[in-house]
Amino acid sequence: MIKSNLTAVVLFAMIFVGSFALGDNARLFFNLLGLVIVLSGLLGAMFLSYPAKNIGIACGVAWNAYRIELPSHNRIIEMLMELSVRSRSKGMIALEDAEETTTISYLKRTLSLLMDSYRMEEMRDILQTEMYYFKQRRIQHERLIRHAARLAPAFGVAGSVIGLIAMLSGIGDPDVIIKSIPVALTSTLYGIVLSNFFLIPMAENLHSKTQNELLIQKLITDGVVAIHYEQNPYRLVRKLESFLTPAARHESQYSFAEIRDKIHDMQNEASGGVA
Repeated sequence: MIKSNLTAVVLFAMIFVGSFALGDNARLFFNLLGLVIVLSGLLGAMFLSYPAKNIGIACGVAWNAYRIELPSHNRIIEMLMELSVRSRSKGMIALEDAEETTTISYLKRTLSLLMDSYRMEEMRDILQTEMYYFKQRRIQHERLIRHAARLAPAFGVAGSVIGLIAMLSGIGDPDVIIKSIPVALTSTLYGIVLSNFFLIPMAENLHSKTQNELLIQKLITDGVVAIHYEQNPYRLVRKLESFLTPAARHESQYSFAEIRDKIHDMQNEASGGVA
């Protein structure tokens, strides 16, 4: 997660939780029984809906969506440009070193297919199939989290009903009513907060990261195909710029204005320093 986002989350979460303590009866907002009702009901329904393995994978993917920061689109274009210069200077064999050193798994797999001499039709079919099933898996993970987000408020209401039943059973006994009121009210609160502060934002973040990763994969696919056809690095960059927003293209104008000099320097480096 970006540091500015993390700082904002911590700040507003502290304000949100702290607002409960502003009143004179802050302790009424914290009820262990209400929390147990919501969590146990939610987890029970989730394990009834999905295999435990799927739940564990979805939680891991959602966590990694916050933990792992994707490379920028400009960085991907820069890497593809460097690969294009290498291939034009030393041939496709120069991409073997890039395949070993790259940290982007999709780019590594794409280069591996290229080095294994797959035909372009076969290569495109393999990569499109991989992108399709990657998207389908992410849709399933996102759906699982959104399902949990729908269930949480429902079990909050269930906790409230349990509290109301307890209140009715204690009519005439003020002690029973006082003990039941927090369960009836806080259960709904916990269900709403769990759904709207945690689960729905997690699903939205996963959706956003998935769309970004798919765009990166498309960018890499088109870039590597262009490298295979030995497209001029300058033209390659201009083509891949079409994936960027107008604002991102404007931000990258300075580096691309010097692209000819950079390509010249990279070619000299790739050829052993000979101008």
